[in-house]
Amino acid sequence: MKLFINEQEIPVIWENNKTVKEFMEEVNRKDIVVSMSMYSNNEQVGSLGRSYSKKDTYMTTHNGDIVLYNASNIVLFYGSNSWDYTKLGKMDLSKQEVIDLLSNGNVRITITK
Repeated sequence: MKLFINEQEIPVIWENNKTVKEFMEEVNRKDIVVSMSMYSNNEQVGSLGRSYSKKDTYMTTHNGDIVLYNASNIVLFYGSNSWDYTKLGKMDLSKQEVIDLLSNGNVRITITK
């Protein structure tokens, strides 16, 4: 699976869990496209338009983490937060690259095969 942020392909290390497998099944049918919004000076969040299986655990997220929130929202972190999430993956970029991508206004993501 590939992640694009504003047309730029981002290397991701995806988790091996039921939620990511559901994402893979979805992108085999059509791309997942999400308009994201900046939130709390540490993350971009967007609605997936449907619910996915979740296995939330309380965690502290870090720069580059990709998580599922409330079964139907995807969150990309350029800072840190502690909450109940299902981890989806981690962007394989430097801390500064993630900050540059996500901290300067709303973005659009595309997840494709």
